[in-house]
Amino acid sequence: MSRKHSREKAFQVLFQIDINPNSTPDQLIQAMDEDLSDFANQLINGVLEQKVELDQAISENLDHWSFSRIGTVEKTLLRIAVFEMKYVEEIPEKVSINEAVELAKRFHDEQSGKFINGVLSKFIRS
Repeated sequence: MSRKHSREKAFQVLFQIDINPNSTPDQLIQAMDEDLSDFANQLINGVLEQKVELDQAISENLDHWSFSRIGTVEKTLLRIAVFEMKYVEEIPEKVSINEAVELAKRFHDEQSGKFINGVLSKFIRS
């Protein structure tokens, strides 16, 4: 499974957890009837373990927005990308941003991609 596909599957699981907090990752993965890659599992588990820290970091990088106003698609994609940027060193930051923007366009719309790009660009290490 490619990293692109792994990100998509991780997004689907994390999105479902966000809109249905009573579900568990194991239940959702089993419902997908698909074996997830190690990378997808790393993203899912990492985002769930670091969710509070990730949400705080995202909140600190929002201009004229509150975290509570962000849609579920965007929150989920921002969490995945910020997790990658902070904890998965072998992936260039620009790749994490580009993948999040592409998923936003696919699962929401063009404006969502622009919003995500704007927020994530603030995370690039100088």
